[in-house]
Amino acid sequence: MAEPVAETEEISSTHPVAERLRQAGLRPTRQRLVLGGLLFAGEDRHVTAEQLHAEVLGAGEHVSLATVYNTLHQFRRAGLVRELAIDGSKAYFDTNTSNHNHFLIEQTGELMDIAGSAIDVSGLPEPPEGMKITHIDVVVRLAPK
Repeated sequence: MAEPVAETEEISSTHPVAERLRQAGLRPTRQRLVLGGLLFAGEDRHVTAEQLHAEVLGAGEHVSLATVYNTLHQFRRAGLVRELAIDGSKAYFDTNTSNHNHFLIEQTGELMDIAGSAIDVSGLPEPPEGMKITHIDVVVRLAPK
């Protein structure tokens, strides 16, 4: 995992996030470095663009919400995050890009990982000609008893 970026630390081109971006084919711009520093520091994360935007503002950086959305979609296209559409209107971005599924705590909207081997999906339809199934997203919803 990448090292966290301190609020006052200038993110240099030698920072681990910069190297991660370069390896994914992305130029390490200031905005990408700031957002990547927050996303890839520590444990795997599930965040919305709004949550990440609030973190950026809390760190004293000035990045628009539109830039956060654009950057998250660039990260998705580069394979750095997975996008999970929940309830059709809310998109989460997952820094764990491995094949795994999720619990959704309905009260809070929090996502938690389920190991890829913990769910067995069978009886899938045959994909259309020229297509292949790349991933199946299963979201198990949780509520208090």
